[in-house]
Amino acid sequence: MTIEIPKEARQQAISSIERYFKENMEERIGNIAAGALLGFFLEEIGPLVYNHAVAEVQERLQARISEIDIELHEDAFTYWQKFDRMRKPR
Repeated sequence: MTIEIPKEARQQAISSIERYFKENMEERIGNIAAGALLGFFLEEIGPLVYNHAVAEVQERLQARISEIDIELHEDAFTYWQKFDRMRKPR
């Protein structure tokens, strides 16, 4: 699966990579090289991050699903209990 990012986000990421190189490395990186580096990261490391996010979502959904029975549980055979409470003399 190829991880794609919107054009505007891609340009912001490239600018961020260029700035990182400017401020932290001994040499600058050009726009094309920064774009290639971003492409490499998206292809090589992107799936790792994506899979981790999917696993977290699955875990959270599973937790929510396991609580559904608690939130939505209704007791059966309660008609007569209500009926008997209404008939009790006071």
